[in-house]
Amino acid sequence: MLIVRKLIFSGFLLLMVNCQAQTSRTPAERANQTGTIQTGSIQTGSIQTGADQMNLYLPALQGKRVGMVVNHTSRVGRSHLVDSLLARGITIKTIFAPEHGFRGQATDGEKINSERDPKTGIMITSLYGKNYKPTRQQMDSLDVVVFDIQDVGVRFYTFISTMQYAMEACAEANKPMIVLDRPNPNGHYVDGPVLEPKFKSFVGLNPIPVAYGLTIGELAGMVNGEGWLAGSKTCALTVIPLKNYTHNTPYTLPIPPSPNLPNQQAVLLYPSLCFFEGTVVSVGRGTDKQFQVIGSPYTKYGPYTFTPVDKPGAINPPLEGQLCYGLDLTKVAIPKDGLMLDYFFDFFNRSTNKSKFFLANNGIDRLAGTDQLRLQLLAGVSPAKIRKSWQPALNAYKIKRKKYLLYPD
Repeated sequence: MLIVRKLIFSGFLLLMVNCQAQTSRTPAERANQTGTIQTGSIQTGSIQTGADQMNLYLPALQGKRVGMVVNHTSRVGRSHLVDSLLARGITIKTIFAPEHGFRGQATDGEKINSERDPKTGIMITSLYGKNYKPTRQQMDSLDVVVFDIQDVGVRFYTFISTMQYAMEACAEANKPMIVLDRPNPNGHYVDGPVLEPKFKSFVGLNPIPVAYGLTIGELAGMVNGEGWLAGSKTCALTVIPLKNYTHNTPYTLPIPPSPNLPNQQAVLLYPSLCFFEGTVVSVGRGTDKQFQVIGSPYTKYGPYTFTPVDKPGAINPPLEGQLCYGLDLTKVAIPKDGLMLDYFFDFFNRSTNKSKFFLANNGIDRLAGTDQLRLQLLAGVSPAKIRKSWQPALNAYKIKRKKYLLYPD
Protein backbone atom coordinates (compact mmCIF):
# COMPACT_ATOMS: atom_id res chain seq x y z
CA MET A 1 0.00 0.00 0.00
CA LEU A 2 1.31 3.39 -0.91
CA ILE A 3 0.56 5.97 1.77
CA VAL A 4 0.99 9.60 0.79
CA ARG A 5 1.31 12.04 3.65
CA LYS A 6 1.35 15.75 2.88
CA LEU A 7 2.82 17.93 5.58
CA ILE A 8 3.04 21.71 5.59
CA PHE A 9 6.31 22.76 7.18
CA SER A 10 7.98 26.17 6.97
CA GLY A 11 5.91 27.05 3.93
CA PHE A 12 7.00 24.03 1.91
CA LEU A 13 4.96 21.01 0.91
CA LEU A 14 6.72 17.85 1.98
CA LEU A 15 5.75 14.65 0.25
CA MET A 16 6.49 11.34 1.91
CA VAL A 17 6.04 7.93 0.38
CA ASN A 18 5.81 4.78 2.42
CA CYS A 19 5.64 1.57 0.42
CA GLN A 20 4.76 -1.34 2.67
CA ALA A 21 4.60 -5.01 1.79
CA GLN A 22 1.32 -6.80 1.20
CA THR A 23 1.00 -10.26 -0.15
CA SER A 24 -2.72 -9.92 -1.01
CA ARG A 25 -4.23 -7.29 -2.31
CA THR A 26 -12.37 19.40 -38.99
CA PRO A 27 -9.18 18.34 -38.35
CA ALA A 28 -7.55 19.41 -41.65
CA GLU A 29 -8.14 23.01 -40.71
CA ARG A 30 -6.45 22.59 -37.42
CA ALA A 31 -3.43 21.11 -39.17
CA ASN A 32 7.87 0.17 -0.19
CA GLN A 33 7.89 -3.06 1.90
CA THR A 34 10.85 -1.70 3.83
CA GLY A 35 11.08 1.22 1.51
CA THR A 36 12.90 4.22 2.83
CA ILE A 37 11.08 7.52 2.87
CA GLN A 38 12.65 10.14 0.67
CA THR A 39 11.39 13.66 1.15
CA GLY A 40 11.35 16.39 -1.48
CA SER A 41 9.93 19.90 -1.42
CA ILE A 42 7.84 21.61 -4.08
CA GLN A 43 9.32 25.04 -4.62
CA THR A 44 9.75 27.54 -7.39
CA GLY A 45 12.74 26.89 -9.58
CA SER A 46 13.99 24.35 -12.07
CA ILE A 47 12.92 20.73 -11.87
CA GLN A 48 15.30 18.26 -10.32
CA THR A 49 14.82 14.65 -11.33
CA GLY A 50 15.25 11.77 -8.95
CA ALA A 51 18.56 10.94 -10.62
CA ASP A 52 19.82 14.49 -10.03
CA GLN A 53 19.48 14.05 -6.25
CA MET A 54 22.28 11.54 -5.80
CA ASN A 55 22.65 12.24 -2.09
CA LEU A 56 19.24 10.60 -1.56
CA TYR A 57 20.10 7.23 -3.06
CA LEU A 58 23.88 6.83 -3.11
CA PRO A 59 23.97 5.54 0.49
CA ALA A 60 21.61 2.71 -0.48
CA LEU A 61 23.97 1.63 -3.28
CA GLN A 62 27.34 1.79 -1.57
CA GLY A 63 28.86 -1.63 -1.04
CA LYS A 64 26.01 -3.27 -2.95
CA ARG A 65 25.83 -5.22 -6.18
CA VAL A 66 23.63 -3.05 -8.35
CA GLY A 67 21.49 -3.83 -11.38
CA MET A 68 20.48 -0.87 -13.55
CA VAL A 69 17.33 -0.70 -15.69
CA VAL A 70 18.34 2.25 -17.85
CA ASN A 71 18.61 3.58 -21.38
CA HIS A 72 19.94 6.67 -23.15
CA THR A 73 17.60 8.98 -21.21
CA SER A 74 19.16 8.02 -17.88
CA ARG A 75 21.20 11.18 -17.46
CA VAL A 76 22.60 13.19 -14.59
CA GLY A 77 23.45 16.52 -16.17
CA ARG A 78 25.54 15.66 -19.21
CA SER A 79 26.65 12.31 -17.86
CA HIS A 80 24.96 8.94 -18.13
CA LEU A 81 23.79 7.69 -14.75
CA VAL A 82 25.86 4.51 -15.13
CA ASP A 83 29.04 6.54 -15.68
CA SER A 84 28.19 8.86 -12.77
CA LEU A 85 27.70 5.95 -10.37
CA LEU A 86 30.83 4.15 -11.50
CA ALA A 87 32.82 7.35 -10.94
CA ARG A 88 31.55 7.31 -7.33
CA GLY A 89 32.67 3.76 -6.70
CA ILE A 90 29.32 2.01 -7.09
CA THR A 91 29.53 -1.61 -8.24
CA ILE A 92 27.24 -2.14 -11.22
CA LYS A 93 26.95 -5.82 -12.06
CA THR A 94 24.34 -5.70 -14.83
CA ILE A 95 22.63 -3.21 -17.13
CA PHE A 96 19.10 -4.26 -18.08
CA ALA A 97 18.11 -2.73 -21.44
CA PRO A 98 14.46 -2.07 -22.44
CA GLU A 99 12.93 -1.71 -25.92
CA HIS A 100 15.26 0.25 -28.24
CA GLY A 101 18.25 -0.93 -26.24
CA PHE A 102 20.70 0.67 -23.83
CA ARG A 103 21.65 3.37 -26.33
CA GLY A 104 18.05 3.88 -27.54
CA GLN A 105 18.71 3.28 -31.23
CA ALA A 106 16.83 0.07 -32.06
CA THR A 107 13.61 0.03 -34.05
CA ASP A 108 10.24 -0.29 -32.29
CA GLY A 109 9.54 -3.96 -31.73
CA GLU A 110 13.07 -5.04 -32.67
CA LYS A 111 14.39 -7.79 -30.40
CA ILE A 112 17.49 -6.71 -28.51
CA ASN A 113 20.46 -9.00 -27.98
CA SER A 114 22.46 -9.17 -24.77
CA GLU A 115 26.05 -7.95 -25.05
CA ARG A 116 28.81 -6.15 -23.17
CA ASP A 117 28.88 -2.37 -23.08
CA PRO A 118 32.06 -1.44 -24.97
CA LYS A 119 32.66 1.61 -22.76
CA THR A 120 32.37 0.03 -19.31
CA GLY A 121 32.61 -3.70 -20.03
CA ILE A 122 29.43 -4.27 -18.02
CA MET A 123 27.10 -6.97 -19.30
CA ILE A 124 23.96 -5.57 -20.94
CA THR A 125 21.02 -7.93 -20.54
CA SER A 126 18.06 -7.36 -22.84
CA LEU A 127 14.58 -7.10 -21.36
CA TYR A 128 13.11 -6.89 -24.85
CA GLY A 129 14.17 -10.15 -26.39
CA LYS A 130 13.94 -13.66 -25.03
CA ASN A 131 12.89 -12.45 -21.57
CA TYR A 132 10.84 -9.44 -20.53
CA LYS A 133 11.95 -9.61 -16.92
CA PRO A 134 15.20 -10.45 -15.11
CA THR A 135 15.60 -14.12 -14.33
CA ARG A 136 15.93 -15.44 -10.79
CA GLN A 137 19.55 -16.37 -11.53
CA GLN A 138 20.27 -12.79 -12.58
CA MET A 139 18.55 -11.42 -9.50
CA ASP A 140 20.56 -13.72 -7.21
CA SER A 141 23.72 -11.88 -8.29
CA LEU A 142 22.29 -8.50 -7.23
CA ASP A 143 21.51 -6.71 -3.99
CA VAL A 144 19.41 -3.85 -5.39
CA VAL A 145 17.91 -2.71 -8.70
CA VAL A 146 17.73 0.91 -9.86
CA PHE A 147 15.18 1.99 -12.49
CA ASP A 148 15.71 5.28 -14.31
CA ILE A 149 14.04 5.71 -17.71
CA GLN A 150 12.13 8.67 -19.11
CA ASP A 151 8.45 7.87 -19.64
CA VAL A 152 5.85 9.83 -21.64
CA GLY A 153 2.77 8.97 -19.59
CA VAL A 154 1.04 6.72 -22.13
CA ARG A 155 -0.14 3.18 -21.37
CA PHE A 156 1.19 1.57 -24.54
CA TYR A 157 4.70 3.03 -24.14
CA THR A 158 6.51 -0.16 -23.18
CA PHE A 159 9.02 1.22 -20.67
CA ILE A 160 6.34 1.06 -17.97
CA SER A 161 5.83 -2.64 -18.69
CA THR A 162 9.58 -3.15 -18.34
CA MET A 163 9.44 -1.37 -14.98
CA GLN A 164 6.61 -3.58 -13.78
CA TYR A 165 8.40 -6.79 -14.75
CA ALA A 166 11.54 -5.55 -12.98
CA MET A 167 9.45 -4.88 -9.87
CA GLU A 168 8.02 -8.36 -10.15
CA ALA A 169 11.49 -9.90 -10.34
CA CYS A 170 12.52 -7.90 -7.27
CA ALA A 171 9.43 -9.04 -5.36
CA GLU A 172 10.05 -12.69 -6.21
CA ALA A 173 13.73 -12.48 -5.23
CA ASN A 174 13.10 -10.31 -2.16
CA LYS A 175 15.36 -7.57 -3.48
CA PRO A 176 14.70 -3.81 -3.16
CA MET A 177 14.08 -1.54 -6.12
CA ILE A 178 14.75 2.19 -6.36
CA VAL A 179 12.84 4.25 -8.93
CA LEU A 180 14.38 7.58 -9.81
CA ASP A 181 11.39 9.70 -10.78
CA ARG A 182 11.18 11.85 -13.89
CA PRO A 183 8.49 14.30 -15.13
CA ASN A 184 5.61 13.15 -17.28
CA PRO A 185 5.31 15.49 -20.31
CA ASN A 186 1.70 14.33 -20.71
CA GLY A 187 0.96 14.26 -17.00
CA HIS A 188 -1.48 17.17 -16.93
CA TYR A 189 -4.53 15.14 -18.02
CA VAL A 190 -6.18 11.75 -17.75
CA ASP A 191 -8.09 10.44 -20.76
CA GLY A 192 -8.90 7.50 -23.00
CA PRO A 193 -10.44 4.06 -22.52
CA VAL A 194 -9.34 2.06 -19.49
CA LEU A 195 -7.77 -1.29 -20.37
CA GLU A 196 -9.94 -4.36 -19.92
CA PRO A 197 -8.13 -7.43 -18.47
CA LYS A 198 -8.63 -9.67 -21.52
CA PHE A 199 -6.65 -7.20 -23.64
CA LYS A 200 -3.61 -7.31 -21.39
CA SER A 201 -0.33 -7.37 -23.34
CA PHE A 202 3.15 -5.87 -23.25
CA VAL A 203 1.61 -2.63 -24.59
CA GLY A 204 -0.82 -2.58 -21.69
CA LEU A 205 -0.61 -4.60 -18.48
CA ASN A 206 -3.01 -2.85 -16.12
CA PRO A 207 -6.50 -1.27 -15.98
CA ILE A 208 -5.34 2.29 -16.56
CA PRO A 209 -6.39 4.75 -19.29
CA VAL A 210 -4.32 5.67 -22.33
CA ALA A 211 -3.07 8.86 -20.69
CA TYR A 212 -2.84 7.99 -17.00
CA GLY A 213 -1.62 11.26 -15.45
CA LEU A 214 1.12 9.85 -13.22
CA THR A 215 4.88 10.08 -13.19
CA ILE A 216 6.66 6.78 -13.51
CA GLY A 217 7.39 6.85 -9.77
CA GLU A 218 3.73 7.40 -8.93
CA LEU A 219 2.78 4.58 -11.30
CA ALA A 220 5.24 2.27 -9.55
CA GLY A 221 3.43 3.06 -6.32
CA MET A 222 0.11 2.22 -7.93
CA VAL A 223 1.41 -1.09 -9.30
CA ASN A 224 2.61 -2.00 -5.82
CA GLY A 225 -0.42 -0.70 -3.97
CA GLU A 226 -3.03 -2.28 -6.25
CA GLY A 227 -1.40 -5.72 -6.18
CA TRP A 228 -0.77 -5.81 -9.91
CA LEU A 229 2.43 -7.85 -9.66
CA ALA A 230 2.19 -11.60 -10.15
CA GLY A 231 0.68 -13.31 -7.13
CA SER A 232 -0.35 -9.88 -5.77
CA LYS A 233 3.14 -9.51 -4.32
CA THR A 234 4.81 -6.18 -3.73
CA CYS A 235 8.45 -5.24 -3.95
CA ALA A 236 10.44 -3.21 -1.46
CA LEU A 237 10.08 0.04 -3.39
CA THR A 238 11.73 3.39 -2.86
CA VAL A 239 10.82 6.32 -5.09
CA ILE A 240 13.21 9.26 -5.23
CA PRO A 241 10.76 12.10 -5.98
CA LEU A 242 11.12 15.11 -8.21
CA LYS A 243 11.74 18.58 -6.85
CA ASN A 244 9.92 21.69 -8.06
CA TYR A 245 7.33 19.71 -10.03
CA THR A 246 3.55 19.58 -10.32
CA HIS A 247 1.49 17.73 -12.88
CA ASN A 248 0.81 21.06 -14.59
CA THR A 249 4.47 22.05 -14.77
CA PRO A 250 5.41 22.32 -18.47
CA TYR A 251 8.31 20.03 -19.26
CA THR A 252 10.18 19.62 -22.52
CA LEU A 253 12.18 16.42 -22.69
CA PRO A 254 15.91 17.18 -23.02
CA ILE A 255 16.54 13.94 -24.95
CA PRO A 256 14.22 12.17 -27.44
CA PRO A 257 12.86 9.25 -25.40
CA SER A 258 12.82 6.81 -28.35
CA PRO A 259 13.70 6.82 -32.06
CA ASN A 260 10.20 7.66 -33.27
CA LEU A 261 9.50 10.42 -30.76
CA PRO A 262 12.16 12.86 -32.01
CA ASN A 263 10.87 16.08 -30.45
CA GLN A 264 8.33 17.60 -28.08
CA GLN A 265 5.58 17.89 -30.71
CA ALA A 266 5.79 14.17 -31.36
CA VAL A 267 5.76 13.41 -27.62
CA LEU A 268 2.60 15.49 -27.13
CA LEU A 269 0.84 14.07 -30.21
CA TYR A 270 1.79 10.47 -29.47
CA PRO A 271 -1.10 9.66 -27.07
CA SER A 272 -3.64 10.88 -29.64
CA LEU A 273 -2.08 9.48 -32.82
CA CYS A 274 -0.96 6.03 -31.70
CA PHE A 275 -4.42 4.54 -32.36
CA PHE A 276 -3.59 4.95 -36.05
CA GLU A 277 -0.95 2.24 -35.62
CA GLY A 278 -3.80 -0.28 -35.63
CA THR A 279 -5.07 1.02 -38.98
CA VAL A 280 -4.02 1.50 -42.60
CA VAL A 281 -2.89 5.05 -41.76
CA SER A 282 0.81 5.84 -41.30
CA VAL A 283 1.98 8.03 -38.42
CA GLY A 284 5.18 8.90 -40.21
CA ARG A 285 7.48 6.06 -39.19
CA GLY A 286 10.18 5.99 -41.85
CA THR A 287 10.10 9.77 -42.28
CA ASP A 288 11.73 12.63 -40.38
CA LYS A 289 8.35 13.67 -38.94
CA GLN A 290 7.44 10.61 -36.88
CA PHE A 291 4.14 11.03 -35.01
CA GLN A 292 3.73 14.45 -36.61
CA VAL A 293 2.23 13.42 -39.97
CA ILE A 294 -0.64 11.09 -40.78
CA GLY A 295 -1.70 9.74 -44.14
CA SER A 296 -2.59 6.72 -46.26
CA PRO A 297 -2.20 5.60 -49.87
CA TYR A 298 -5.79 4.28 -49.90
CA THR A 299 -7.72 7.50 -49.20
CA LYS A 300 -6.64 11.04 -50.01
CA TYR A 301 -7.11 12.44 -46.53
CA GLY A 302 -5.32 15.72 -47.20
CA PRO A 303 -2.89 17.67 -49.39
CA TYR A 304 0.30 16.70 -47.57
CA THR A 305 2.21 13.76 -49.02
CA PHE A 306 5.02 11.60 -47.68
CA THR A 307 6.58 8.23 -48.43
CA PRO A 308 7.86 6.05 -45.55
CA VAL A 309 11.28 4.53 -46.22
CA ASP A 310 13.54 2.12 -44.40
CA LYS A 311 15.86 4.06 -42.08
CA PRO A 312 17.64 3.71 -38.72
CA GLY A 313 15.03 3.45 -35.98
CA ALA A 314 12.34 2.50 -38.50
CA ILE A 315 13.28 -0.74 -40.20
CA ASN A 316 10.57 -1.88 -42.64
CA PRO A 317 8.10 0.84 -41.57
CA PRO A 318 4.37 0.45 -42.28
CA LEU A 319 3.45 1.42 -45.87
CA GLU A 320 7.12 1.48 -46.83
CA GLY A 321 7.65 2.94 -50.30
CA GLN A 322 4.00 3.97 -50.71
CA LEU A 323 2.92 7.56 -51.31
CA CYS A 324 0.62 8.62 -48.45
CA TYR A 325 -1.88 11.48 -48.55
CA GLY A 326 -2.78 13.26 -45.35
CA LEU A 327 -1.84 16.02 -42.96
CA ASP A 328 1.26 17.65 -41.53
CA LEU A 329 0.72 18.29 -37.80
CA THR A 330 4.17 19.68 -36.99
CA LYS A 331 2.73 23.08 -36.13
CA VAL A 332 -0.77 22.16 -34.94
CA ALA A 333 -1.79 23.45 -31.52
CA ILE A 334 -2.33 20.62 -29.04
CA PRO A 335 -5.17 20.89 -26.49
CA LYS A 336 -4.13 20.63 -22.85
CA ASP A 337 -7.26 18.95 -21.51
CA GLY A 338 -7.30 15.56 -23.16
CA LEU A 339 -6.66 13.34 -26.15
CA MET A 340 -7.05 14.98 -29.54
CA LEU A 341 -8.94 12.25 -31.39
CA ASP A 342 -10.72 14.36 -34.03
CA TYR A 343 -8.20 13.21 -36.63
CA PHE A 344 -8.75 9.55 -35.81
CA PHE A 345 -12.53 9.78 -35.96
CA ASP A 346 -12.42 11.95 -39.11
CA PHE A 347 -10.08 9.63 -41.00
CA PHE A 348 -12.27 6.64 -40.18
CA ASN A 349 -15.43 8.41 -41.30
CA ARG A 350 -13.81 9.51 -44.57
CA SER A 351 -12.27 6.13 -45.32
CA THR A 352 -13.31 4.76 -48.70
CA ASN A 353 -13.41 1.25 -47.23
CA LYS A 354 -14.31 1.31 -43.54
CA SER A 355 -14.27 -2.48 -43.26
CA LYS A 356 -10.55 -2.45 -44.08
CA PHE A 357 -9.61 0.66 -42.09
CA PHE A 358 -8.44 -1.48 -39.14
CA LEU A 359 -5.60 -3.94 -39.61
CA ALA A 360 -6.62 -7.59 -39.76
CA ASN A 361 -4.70 -8.43 -36.57
CA ASN A 362 -6.99 -6.11 -34.56
CA GLY A 363 -3.94 -4.47 -33.02
CA ILE A 364 -6.15 -1.48 -32.39
CA ASP A 365 -7.79 -3.47 -29.58
CA ARG A 366 -4.49 -3.94 -27.76
CA LEU A 367 -3.70 -0.23 -28.12
CA ALA A 368 -7.14 0.89 -26.98
CA GLY A 369 -7.24 -1.81 -24.29
CA THR A 370 -10.71 -2.78 -25.48
CA ASP A 371 -12.49 -3.89 -28.63
CA GLN A 372 -15.29 -1.42 -28.02
CA LEU A 373 -13.63 1.50 -29.83
CA ARG A 374 -13.34 -0.53 -33.04
CA LEU A 375 -16.80 -2.05 -32.74
CA GLN A 376 -18.45 1.28 -31.90
CA LEU A 377 -16.90 2.98 -34.92
CA LEU A 378 -17.92 0.15 -37.24
CA ALA A 379 -21.46 0.37 -35.81
CA GLY A 380 -21.65 4.11 -36.51
CA VAL A 381 -21.60 5.29 -32.90
CA SER A 382 -20.79 9.01 -32.68
CA PRO A 383 -17.48 10.20 -31.26
CA ALA A 384 -19.33 11.98 -28.45
CA LYS A 385 -21.07 8.76 -27.39
CA ILE A 386 -17.83 6.82 -27.66
CA ARG A 387 -16.11 9.28 -25.34
CA LYS A 388 -19.07 9.20 -22.96
CA SER A 389 -18.81 5.41 -22.74
CA TRP A 390 -15.33 5.76 -21.26
CA GLN A 391 -16.42 7.98 -18.38
CA PRO A 392 -17.51 5.47 -15.69
CA ALA A 393 -14.18 3.62 -15.79
CA LEU A 394 -12.25 6.89 -16.12
CA ASN A 395 -13.98 8.38 -13.10
CA ALA A 396 -13.21 5.29 -11.02
CA TYR A 397 -9.58 5.44 -12.11
CA LYS A 398 -9.29 9.12 -11.19
CA ILE A 399 -10.42 8.34 -7.66
CA LYS A 400 -7.88 5.52 -7.40
CA ARG A 401 -5.14 7.74 -8.85
CA LYS A 402 -5.43 10.26 -6.01
CA LYS A 403 -4.07 7.72 -3.52
CA TYR A 404 -0.75 7.57 -5.33
CA LEU A 405 -0.06 11.19 -6.16
CA LEU A 406 3.30 12.54 -4.99
CA TYR A 407 2.83 15.94 -6.62
CA PRO A 408 -0.04 18.45 -6.86
CA ASP A 409 -2.24 18.57 -9.94
